[in-house]
Amino acid sequence: MKNRWITIALIVILTVSVLFISIYQTRQYENVIRVTTATSLYATGLLDKLAEEFKRRYPEVSIHFIAVGSGEALRRAVRGDADMVLSHAPNLERQYLNDGVLKSGGIFAYNYLIIVGPSEDPANIAGMDPVRAMTAIYVAGEEGKAKFVSRADKSGTHARELMLWSLAGVNPLNKQWYLELGADMVQTLMVANEKGAYTLSDVSTYLKFSKRLGGLKTLIEKGDALLNVYSVYVVNSAKVPGVNEKLAEAFMKFILSEEGQKIIEGYGIVEFGRPLFNAANGDPKGELKNAWEDIAKLG
Repeated sequence: MKNRWITIALIVILTVSVLFISIYQTRQYENVIRVTTATSLYATGLLDKLAEEFKRRYPEVSIHFIAVGSGEALRRAVRGDADMVLSHAPNLERQYLNDGVLKSGGIFAYNYLIIVGPSEDPANIAGMDPVRAMTAIYVAGEEGKAKFVSRADKSGTHARELMLWSLAGVNPLNKQWYLELGADMVQTLMVANEKGAYTLSDVSTYLKFSKRLGGLKTLIEKGDALLNVYSVYVVNSAKVPGVNEKLAEAFMKFILSEEGQKIIEGYGIVEFGRPLFNAANGDPKGELKNAWEDIAKLG
C-alpha cells in the first residue's frame, strides 16, 4: 500500500512539473517572434532598426532574426522554425503561397541588384543591358579573361543570377572561371574582390561594405531584370503548428505601416547619402506587384 501511494505521488509530481514547464514555455513563446530573413536585410542593420522601433510599442517582445538565403528562409518556415519570413525571391515565394505555408503578406521595400566587377572590366560590360552583360562575361570567361563568383546558396540573389544566365542563353555551371561558394552576400563580395571577379549583388549590401571592397566597381545598376522586391509573410499556423501568428502579424503590420515605411526610406541616408532600400509605401500603382509577378514567372 505504501509503495502504491509513493507511485501515485510521483505521478502527480511529474504531471504537475510537466504542466508548469509547458505553461512557462508557452508564456515565453508568446513574447517571441522568430523571423527567417534574406541576409541583405539583416547585414545592413535595417532589421535591427525596425525591431528597435517595434519594441518601443511592445517592450516585452523578443525578436529572433535568422539570416539565411531566401530559399533557406522559406524552407525553415515549412519546418516550423519561423513565424515570419522576409524574402526577395518571388519565384520561390509563389510556391509556398500556393502550398498554403505562407498565410498573408505584402511588398514592403525594393531596390536594385547590381553587377560589380574589377575596375579594368575585362568583359567590357559597363553600362550594358544586364542580360547582354551576362553573355559578355560568359564569353570573357571562356577566353580566360574573366571570373564570376556565385553565391550558389539558393538565395533570392542566386535565383536571380540563374535567371539572368538563362535569359542570356548560356550556362556557366562547371566552368573553371565560374566559382560557386555556397555563401552569403558579404562573403561572396569579399571573394570577388580578392579574385578580381564579377558578381551579382544587392546594392544595399555592396554599399554597406564598399569600404572593404576597393577592388570592385559598380558596372551595371539599371534594368528591369535587376529590380529587387522584398516581401514579408506570416507563416500559416493551420499548415505549420506552433506558429505565433498574433505577434508575427503585429510586426508585419508595423513594417507595412507609415511609421515602418518611413524608417525604411530614411535608412542609410546619413551614412551613404542615399537610402539602402526604397519603401514600397503600399505600392499605390501596383507596379511592384506587377514586377513581382513577372519575376515569379521568369524564375
